[in-house]
Amino acid sequence: MTGLQHWPGRYTDRHGSQEVVFESDGRELIRTTIRGVLFEGDSMDTLGAQAGEPPAAMFRLHDGDLRSCLLQWRLPLSVEFAGQGVREGMLHCALRLPDPAAPDGQSLVLTLRLDGREYGSPDDCGDFEEGLYAIQRELPPGARLKACIACAWSDYNPVGHGLMAGLACFRDAKDRYRQVDGKQGPRGIFAIWKAHTELVQETWLCGRFEPRATHTGYRGSFP
Repeated sequence: MTGLQHWPGRYTDRHGSQEVVFESDGRELIRTTIRGVLFEGDSMDTLGAQAGEPPAAMFRLHDGDLRSCLLQWRLPLSVEFAGQGVREGMLHCALRLPDPAAPDGQSLVLTLRLDGREYGSPDDCGDFEEGLYAIQRELPPGARLKACIACAWSDYNPVGHGLMAGLACFRDAKDRYRQVDGKQGPRGIFAIWKAHTELVQETWLCGRFEPRATHTGYRGSFP
């Protein structure tokens, strides 16, 4: 995949609902226009207005980022079936961003629709990592997600990560990444962190994808 992806979606808050399109480079850029205001961020929960804060009556914001709303979008997600090739599924995402006064109310639901079936839970999965792991566990035997979350060369920073993105790709440092056996020490993930090629979203896919197999890096196997 190259260039910008366009994810059809919907924005809903106390004023109503409207169809929107989210643009993303699959790495560290997501943007959309809502009620004539351009919002941009590196994650769906960090979308901030790009031309100063809009009138307070139009949106609820916290530290400049959208809150008190429901964001829904869908994006293509490939699944590889052993001996049968790759099929294209559609990942449906619903992110509820709470009122700033109730920050613990955030929830994310991920549902993969593929071949007339749905995979995923109607409950909050917390973040994209956990949601995609849960979907993978539900897929039939021999079926595996084909995306960065399932790639042999991807890993998270041990200090933690957010809702989505921030997944480091080590495709240009494969030999060093193969040696990673934990967090600290000469073969720890911290020792090679600066060698990562780029940071990507869990659902991104490049032409150098390889399925995660026996080597588990720092974050472990998938799923």
